[in-house]
Amino acid sequence: MKNRINLSLLVLVFSTTIVSSQSYVGHGVDNYAGIHGVVYNPANVVSSNVRADINLFSASVFAGSDYLNINFDDITNPEDGYDFEDDAETFPKNNNNFFLNADVLGPSFMFNLSKKSSIGLISRFRAFSNINGINGELFETVSNDFEDNEDFDFNSTNLNITTHAWGEIGLAYGRILLDRPNHMLSGGVTLKYLMGAGGLFVSTPGLQGTYTDSTEMLDSQGTLNYGSSQGFDEDEISFSEIAAGYGLDIGFVYEWHPKREEGTRFHQDPYKLKIGVSVTDIGSISYDDSEVKSYDLNANVSTASYDSDVEEFLDENYTNTLNVQSATIQLPTAMHLLLDYRLAKKWLISAQADFSLVNSGELQSNQVINTYTLMPRFESKWFTFFAPLSIREYDGFVFGGGIRLGPLSIGSGSVFSNLLSDESRTTDVFVGLKIPIYR
Repeated sequence: MKNRINLSLLVLVFSTTIVSSQSYVGHGVDNYAGIHGVVYNPANVVSSNVRADINLFSASVFAGSDYLNINFDDITNPEDGYDFEDDAETFPKNNNNFFLNADVLGPSFMFNLSKKSSIGLISRFRAFSNINGINGELFETVSNDFEDNEDFDFNSTNLNITTHAWGEIGLAYGRILLDRPNHMLSGGVTLKYLMGAGGLFVSTPGLQGTYTDSTEMLDSQGTLNYGSSQGFDEDEISFSEIAAGYGLDIGFVYEWHPKREEGTRFHQDPYKLKIGVSVTDIGSISYDDSEVKSYDLNANVSTASYDSDVEEFLDENYTNTLNVQSATIQLPTAMHLLLDYRLAKKWLISAQADFSLVNSGELQSNQVINTYTLMPRFESKWFTFFAPLSIREYDGFVFGGGIRLGPLSIGSGSVFSNLLSDESRTTDVFVGLKIPIYR
């Protein structure tokens, strides 16, 4: 286990600022988003305004924490270069949290089977990392190789870390369930074949202690469990050996068309109100022959020889027992709610809620962060502009924007707040290229 416990991935995201759902923030609500709308709610495969949609490549990253505060102006306009360890403001506490959601949408497509049904095929690569309940002072000191020159006490009673990488092939099917002049209800489901590349997981039912800088001694009490799937390396993810699993997305969309005449197709008379609900990422992947080490941390040890490798330090200073067992990692199951209202022909405003159905205390599982968004947008066949205003867990208010210009989409749910504020704790960005075939 590297000393940063996979947080190098988070630092990489912040330092480059390059992207259920909390992927492709704001884009999935667009009625011309095609396959990206299906990722958000599988019922959108049949209620989309495109006849067919072919995704060539899309990528999305969403990351942040309540520990690290970054001024993006210092990154983009550095006087002497930007160093995260020296320049980023930190807020260590007993239970800091970090998260990362990376999503790459590969070749995918959707098309109509009939007037009332549609189908889609989705390929994705995904990586999630959640670090929940880590003591910020302990993390900071370990990250700096015990060179902070400060004494401190720590208490991490519910430390829980899960990093997971997998691919998936999804078959989406949607059908119009109710078709009345003024009301339309559609439902959809995406069945997923999951290809697990592996994961690591760390937990402790109780960890406390004291660090004394003058003597370079770490006095701790408790236990620590560290496990990983066989051969998993978070710095070099490989699909040479995969573990199979199955997943499911399910969703419904209701549309109100107050002026629609009988016999008119739903896309020919734009709705006044749209309500959507979906549950994504139901499922898990099991890894046989995973190695789990349980460390007895009731000891007083010297940190003088620490050389940036946490697992090596644990092995050399604490007794442990090794178990080889099957480990199951749960997907980041989440619920998504949408209320979309048409203000004028091409102007709409939506209210969204995305929240985790997996508790942060659940071991060997990932979670999305809870987010509530209000988003006005201008939407037409070849062009959409959207400006999401969100309240995010760990961060508070964030403001972003994005565009869809024919086959190209680019955006971020936090770009403007990142650039204007000197206190950024989350960031996200996405880009996509596709071939849309409009009705």
